[in-house]
Amino acid sequence: MNLRHLIFFKELARTQHMSQAAENLGISQPSLSYAIKKLEDELQVPLFEPDGRNIRLTNLGETYLKYVTVALNSLDQGDELLSQLINPKTGHINLGFTYTLGQRLVPELLQNFSQQDGNQQVTFSLGQSNSADLLDDLNAEKYDLVMASRVDQLHDQDTERLFNFYPVVQQEIVAAIPNNHPLAQKPHLYLQDLKDEPLIMFSQNSGLRPLIEKILAQKHLKPNIKFQVEEDYTMVGFVQHGMGIALIPNLPQLDPQTVTIRHLEDNQLEHDLYLITQPNRFMAPSVQRFQEFVRQYCWQHFTQPQQLI
Repeated sequence: MNLRHLIFFKELARTQHMSQAAENLGISQPSLSYAIKKLEDELQVPLFEPDGRNIRLTNLGETYLKYVTVALNSLDQGDELLSQLINPKTGHINLGFTYTLGQRLVPELLQNFSQQDGNQQVTFSLGQSNSADLLDDLNAEKYDLVMASRVDQLHDQDTERLFNFYPVVQQEIVAAIPNNHPLAQKPHLYLQDLKDEPLIMFSQNSGLRPLIEKILAQKHLKPNIKFQVEEDYTMVGFVQHGMGIALIPNLPQLDPQTVTIRHLEDNQLEHDLYLITQPNRFMAPSVQRFQEFVRQYCWQHFTQPQQLI
């Protein structure tokens, strides 16, 4: 079906006057008559009928006009959306990130990006989950960019073949201890102090789980896992109620009266966080600009001065 014929039909239905519609469309009246005749032949129904010197829609034409109007409006909206997507000043970015990054880094990045000239009209849709689910959604093109931990395997596939991983920041891993626990009173805490302590651990699908296991393995500690949960603040809630100790990223907004936070004096491992993209996927200019901004901003404010978040 010829899209131009549908546009002609809509304009003729609006004016219900052949010469006026042709003038408005910038075509000859015979060309308009030919287009409407072709459309009626294709549909095998009459769309217009004579009305004195003018014409009017048939009942079938009125029914068809409703669908043509919706379809053409949808195409116009699609054209407008594509125009916005390829315009770096009015684009839209779908960003996914892990729960921890909502504490500081993502709000900080969005605030500073939006303050730069030309970025004020760029909009964002945000989503949070664990690293594995975020990568799954990135692979399904739900997100343009993801900020998360590195996950080596996704549905038995090597993630190196699926994604580009750009390191951006590091987080310190600390111990969250109930306030009334004896270890909360120690001025210095070592991994060996956690031997036999009940631990609240990240679940297996968390990007942090392998790191926590590596941290404990530095001193050959086998974790005494009491509960496994997915999200940082859930872990803190369990710790607060005396259910165990947790190794978590340092959360800047955590109330020190809730639990006691202790640095691990002998831990050599940090939590690496990445900006993750799909290779060979079209990326709108606004997404490209935000990607470059994130990498430059994190290099300047975190990597270069060796600043942890």
